[in-house]
Amino acid sequence: MSWNPSSWRSLPIKQVPAYPDAQRVSQVEATLGKKPPLVFAGEVQNLRSQLGNVAEGKAFLLQGGDCAESFAEFSADMIRDSFKVFLQMAVVLTFGASLPVVKVGRMAGQFAKPRSADMESIDGIELPSYRGDMVNAIEFTEAARIPDPDRLLRVYEQSASTLNLLRAFAQGGMADLTEVHKWNLDFINDTAQAERFSELSARIDECLHFMKACGVNSKTARALSETDFFTSHEALLLNYEEALTRQDTITAEKGWYTTSAHMVWIGDRTRQFDHAHVEYMRGISNPIGLKCGPSMELDDLKRLIEALNPENTPGRLTLISRMGADHVTAKLPPIVEAVKEMGASVVWCCDPMHGNTVKASNGYKTRRVNDVMREVSGFFDVHDALGTYPGGVHFEMTGQNVTECLGGVVDVTEAKLGDRYHTHCDPRLNAGQSLELAFLLADLMKRRRDKNAELRQAS
Repeated sequence: MSWNPSSWRSLPIKQVPAYPDAQRVSQVEATLGKKPPLVFAGEVQNLRSQLGNVAEGKAFLLQGGDCAESFAEFSADMIRDSFKVFLQMAVVLTFGASLPVVKVGRMAGQFAKPRSADMESIDGIELPSYRGDMVNAIEFTEAARIPDPDRLLRVYEQSASTLNLLRAFAQGGMADLTEVHKWNLDFINDTAQAERFSELSARIDECLHFMKACGVNSKTARALSETDFFTSHEALLLNYEEALTRQDTITAEKGWYTTSAHMVWIGDRTRQFDHAHVEYMRGISNPIGLKCGPSMELDDLKRLIEALNPENTPGRLTLISRMGADHVTAKLPPIVEAVKEMGASVVWCCDPMHGNTVKASNGYKTRRVNDVMREVSGFFDVHDALGTYPGGVHFEMTGQNVTECLGGVVDVTEAKLGDRYHTHCDPRLNAGQSLELAFLLADLMKRRRDKNAELRQAS
């Protein structure tokens, strides 16, 4: 089947805004088409290679970040704090699991959100739904909710600034393991998880002192002073992706890439096999994610895998399970078994957030940390039972001191939800809750490693 960056335009499409000015949309697309790429083919290929290691059980994927980035909440401090949480979680997982951790942020492009309804009603007034700052504004006014194509240009500029800062953090010294004690955020300093992280930091210091005595330090070993950090988002607005699609002219692959992010994914609402999103994604060479909710039919999944990864390339396709804590042990096994039977090489990743959204008694949309932890544990149990590899997690999280998810080591109650509820869309884990989950994951992975070691020894 022939493919080009615009072949998706001839197919049905869901979750697209109804722009009132088609001419302005075309002008914005043309402007974006002349912009420099945000990421480069070599970086994308590096991520795909690292995800290939995850698919083979040799590494672990940590993917997370904002539910939806915004224009209003954009600052160097916020990006820095989210990056610190990532570093904390990654070092906990690396040390606990004895595996490299592939770090992929929901950052520098996660500005659009799918909606279950085109219209929103408040006090008898009906307006178009808020679809993320990439499309319209969150304020509930008629003018704010009109889709504005110029927002695509602002997304590009903010994404470029965010990527520039992330590259500086990852390669400019902040990720230096000798600075591990400085990664903590002030508002979790007095928690049990902060104490555990401090103990872990001391153990890492011991290892580093030994390595230094052997002649290995952050000046001689890049891995101790720098890290790879990649970006990702849901590729919802395909006109934005098409405008930033480039053919590689430097490496030997010569493939097509969206240069908006290193990795992009297809959401649970836009994964129809014969629709536009699948058509676009099958032709680009980036690593692709596919959200798999409870409504996923096995025949559909098989067709999607064959379309999105026809050469069965390790690291090309990540299946992101989002079943809900109450359903994961019943709904996930048939999917895992079907993929295993196909012999498909995929990364299995758990999104324990989207299937566990509830409404609190005071009206706030929230998630319970215990439910998130139950789904992660269930995800591991399913893979352990079937002999497959639970390769990663996908969190909505922030470095801000927010009160959006209930429970956790910081003990957010329903009464406290309104204290610092800042999300523009779905509730996010704060730093303390994220670190708590990192320790849970490390324990699960260590248990799995020890069990496998026992089996090898017995055989």
